Amino acid sequence: MTPVELSRTVLHAVRRAVDEGELAVAVPVPERVVVAPPGPGGCGDYATNVALQLARPAGQPPRRVAEILRPHLLRSGGITDVVVTGPGFLNISLRSGAPAALVHEVLRRGPRYGHSDALAGQVVRLHAPREVRAVVHLDVLSRLLRSQGALVRATCEGSPAAEWGSVLGVVLRMDGHGGHGGPADHVSVGDDIGIRDHVDVRPVPAPADPLPLGRDAARWALLHPAPHDRPRISDAHLVQRESNPLFRVRYAHARTRALLRNAVDVGFAPEPGPEAADAQPLLQVLADHPRILAGAATHRAPDRLARHLVTVADAVLPLLPAVLPLGEEKPSAAHRARLALAEAAGTVLAGGLSLLGIDAPDHL
Repeated sequence: MTPVELSRTVLHAVRRAVDEGELAVAVPVPERVVVAPPGPGGCGDYATNVALQLARPAGQPPRRVAEILRPHLLRSGGITDVVVTGPGFLNISLRSGAPAALVHEVLRRGPRYGHSDALAGQVVRLHAPREVRAVVHLDVLSRLLRSQGALVRATCEGSPAAEWGSVLGVVLRMDGHGGHGGPADHVSVGDDIGIRDHVDVRPVPAPADPLPLGRDAARWALLHPAPHDRPRISDAHLVQRESNPLFRVRYAHARTRALLRNAVDVGFAPEPGPEAADAQPLLQVLADHPRILAGAATHRAPDRLARHLVTVADAVLPLLPAVLPLGEEKPSAAHRARLALAEAAGTVLAGGLSLLGIDAPDHL
């Protein structure tokens, strides 16, 4: 069961409890339920706070709501246990095939894993001053919002420097206008009809010109710090060693691609399987990717995605030495499962870097 399927399963359990009269809520049942790896004090494979969301509308304590939902979840296929912890968190354990299902889902969706229609129908207007960090944030926020189904109108004050497009690759598309426009394009007054959200994109300005760093390092320098933090523009972003987070992310991606090439030479291919279950930290961060993308979009925080990619890279790198057979060892189901997990991690890294406008090279 994938995180998306589990989210639907939880939602169906809520609807069954409402339909059977066990829960009486004065507001509509949520259209989606968030599941994520358990936090401190949690257990199992995933957890959800849906009982806390429904407690007030249902007029019952959150733990009571969770206890009502628990048997409905246990009757669902693929769930082996449900434990209520804290004020009312539902901690869900899945059957052993869950890791394989997650990896399969990532590989099936490819770079679009984590994209959704959660913001479908929402129209957002982003506006930035004529400042390089603001314009790069404007570009990436447009990408993130569109990845969640939103329509975006992006504008910038004045005429931006030509180098922002030629060096940094800033291109802002205006949905519904039949083409692509640069960051200086403006939306007419009539285009404001139907726009529900106006956002001024004003991160702390860059203290120096980032263009000498080149596109990838410059974008990372501007995006990795939180918008309210002062970015650091220095050659440290170009250093090819572990101290550089951007290098770790791109290196991890390149390593996963190298393993796929080497596996072809050895004569085996990736195949998701339960043998990957021992890589729980990596599986958890891969499962968390859709939530991170949604949060980065809704909170206008591209730094959340950048930091998440570092977490993915740091989780996959220790596992890579065990992917390929050693010496005369023959490829086994465990090798195929680990290779599939490595490919899934590389896919998430490539998709995330693409949303940040950063290249994910196969060779580094």
